[in-house]
Amino acid sequence: MFAATALGILACMILAMARAVLGPTVYNRILAVNSFGTLTVLLIAVLGFMTGRPDFLDIALVYAFINFIGTIAVLKFIRYGDMGWPRNEPDEPQSDL
Repeated sequence: MFAATALGILACMILAMARAVLGPTVYNRILAVNSFGTLTVLLIAVLGFMTGRPDFLDIALVYAFINFIGTIAVLKFIRYGDMGWPRNEPDEPQSDL
């Protein structure tokens, strides 16, 4: 049963990667990569149950957090053009009032 689940997840991962390559807009590609990451988390969890190693769930959770933060960072960069760090602009001259 777990082997069939793993094969189904792999099939969905292939479809998500195809959408990431063929997506008409950048947002479709980002969504596909995020879906691929989510499917990877599921695959790690299923493989952990198949092999009898429940510590794979910890690895899957860490990967899920990295996937979430990475997606938010990429979306912020695409929307604003930078990561929101302060720019090094020259100081304005102060008046003597």
